Amino acid sequence: MEVQEKKGFLRGLIDKVAGVKSSETPLEAPEKSVSEATAPQASGLYETTEKPSFFERLKSGLKKTKDGLVGRIDALVLGKKTIDADTLEELEEILITSDIGVKTTVELIRTLEQRLGRNELKDGEALRAALKDEILARLVAHHSPLEIGSRKPFVLLVIGVNGVGKTTTIGKLASRFSGSGKKVLLAAADTFRAAAAEQLTAWGARSGVDVIRHKEGADPSAVVFDACKAAMARDVDILIIDTAGRLHTKVNLMEEMKKIRRVIDREIHGAPHETLLVLDAATGQNAVSQARLFKEAAGVSGLALTKLDGTAKGGIVVAVSHEFALPVRYIGVGESIEDLRDFDPQEFTDALFQT
Repeated sequence: MEVQEKKGFLRGLIDKVAGVKSSETPLEAPEKSVSEATAPQASGLYETTEKPSFFERLKSGLKKTKDGLVGRIDALVLGKKTIDADTLEELEEILITSDIGVKTTVELIRTLEQRLGRNELKDGEALRAALKDEILARLVAHHSPLEIGSRKPFVLLVIGVNGVGKTTTIGKLASRFSGSGKKVLLAAADTFRAAAAEQLTAWGARSGVDVIRHKEGADPSAVVFDACKAAMARDVDILIIDTAGRLHTKVNLMEEMKKIRRVIDREIHGAPHETLLVLDAATGQNAVSQARLFKEAAGVSGLALTKLDGTAKGGIVVAVSHEFALPVRYIGVGESIEDLRDFDPQEFTDALFQT
């Protein structure tokens, strides 16, 4: 009874049913699979705990955004029997302050006014549903998943300012691609940030992926040149290039990006095939400014929005995609590798608006 007393009566009873010897401590007891544990389940002693689906984790990650955006919208419209111009004016203020952005908000309100004029918005529920539809439509309009296709090596150039989670995003992508059977190579072209190459190398080791790197302060274009040569020589499927978010020299960051792109195209014609801009969703309108700057100078073709789980500014996803006509390729709603996922507009809006 001494061992059972330490475990607790219920734990001891479960072990008896599962066939665990009384001499085994909890740490030594063999784990049971779901199929092996049918007897205790059938007796109703315990239930297996399933890992939450990504949709559930997405809902959880977007809780702050939901509370800040949809929660305020619900407080405004739900229960209203009629919708008028004053209601739409208040809704406009909520959208702008939730980082949907002025341009996108003005378009949304104008569309809702037109629907109101057609007598389509008879009450608060109808307005809420219409707003969800209009947001979804704007996300779908520019949506397209990243397609690797037959291009080999596929060159993915990743850009963004320091602190947005750029290198971590690269590490997660490397792990994903490598896990799916692709041969991946990483290039540590952020040679100006202390420990940037070490961070990328750690991700490479974790994912079983090689990293091309030079010493700190080296010419980023030289790293890119060597990485392109290595990618072709090693028959790599995907080359992912990390870049600086800030330079500790007088060289303009955007000019450095252009130089890197020229080197890539010279060594692998037509590359980079994707220029992915990583933005921190928590920075709100700063992310819009960054998107504008990088799109003008660096040929951005897709977006990754990180840290959506830690901010009430998730409306920025709608703003940057719609305002710059760019597809959101990935969103991050947590720290683990599986929390960086392909962006799905329907899933995103459902998670945001679901009660």
